[in-house]
Amino acid sequence: MPKALNKTFRTNLKICAVLAVIVALSLTTGCLEQTQPTKSVSQGHDLRSKDGLCSYLRQLPAVKNVEHWNNPYGDGITITTKHYKIHTTMLELLVLRQVPGFMESALIAYKKQLPVPIETENLFTIYLFGSRRQWEDFTKVFTGDNASVYLNIKKGAYYLNGACVAYNIGRTRTFAVLGHEGWHQFNSRHFIYRLPSWLDEGIATLFETSTCVNGIFQFTPEKNLGRLGPLRKILLSGKNFPLEELISLNPGEVVIQADTNAVIAFYAQSYALTRFLRENDYGKYLEKYHNLLLGAAHGTWPLDDTLHKIAGDRNIPLTASWNRYVSPKLFAYYIDPHYTLMEDEYLVFCRKLVYNIRPKR
Repeated sequence: MPKALNKTFRTNLKICAVLAVIVALSLTTGCLEQTQPTKSVSQGHDLRSKDGLCSYLRQLPAVKNVEHWNNPYGDGITITTKHYKIHTTMLELLVLRQVPGFMESALIAYKKQLPVPIETENLFTIYLFGSRRQWEDFTKVFTGDNASVYLNIKKGAYYLNGACVAYNIGRTRTFAVLGHEGWHQFNSRHFIYRLPSWLDEGIATLFETSTCVNGIFQFTPEKNLGRLGPLRKILLSGKNFPLEELISLNPGEVVIQADTNAVIAFYAQSYALTRFLRENDYGKYLEKYHNLLLGAAHGTWPLDDTLHKIAGDRNIPLTASWNRYVSPKLFAYYIDPHYTLMEDEYLVFCRKLVYNIRPKR
């Protein structure tokens, strides 16, 4: 790799690590609820042993197989579902029994972002560790020379080389980061083009809060206080990004400036903009939103050869300048050529989202 490109690549890795911290820290209590089964979960199973735990988990509807996971990081098992292979040393039953259903529910929700079906043939890989120490030991090996960058993540998860890598930071936040990073994993596999930053991160925030009844999860972006709270503060302070700036922004630009509040604002407003395109005025922009995503999935965006290569080759760092150039053109082409005139409409929608949100005393 040329020195200049390598420097850019390392800078982007550092930015990703910082963003992962901010994503995790900004997530608040979600709505993960579990309906209690009518029978004891331990009935007929010795859950104190790993064999007994595996036997119990095999009976869950979303699970196809459970086996021991031999690894140097800790006592673990591998859970295989229809679409996921989950390697885990996090053996806390009350959380672990929900993870298979959560990931399968998340995949269904990811697919619903598009109006056409997407088939997933190869299993997605998840690593979920029971402790920070195990996660760090794995990360040092998995990320190689870039380990120091990822170890800067204080609480959170990351997506790299086709895998989501997380550790237990409490049930609510663990599920939130798995839902968020799982979206990046999904579109990295199924989309020919990489998405502009506001769109990729905006969609990811839709999977940070959920409710669960009998093992089936429904995602509830309308309850995502980790985004709604900051959005309210931004609107009250008048420090929101103008729409034209928001869609052109790479969050790494404000990370480099050490402006944590600006990064949080970027995520909150991207969350709101994504919901705006999906929900405003009874789905007024929904078809256009779908066409933008379909263009990314099928590789049909109106790009020249150079931009086509950058958008499609994930080994090439996605720079701030690329984002500033391409994102407004895509927004104008797919959503509205006069999108700067949408500013008031977007802000009205944002204010409706936070109307009933009250700050903590």
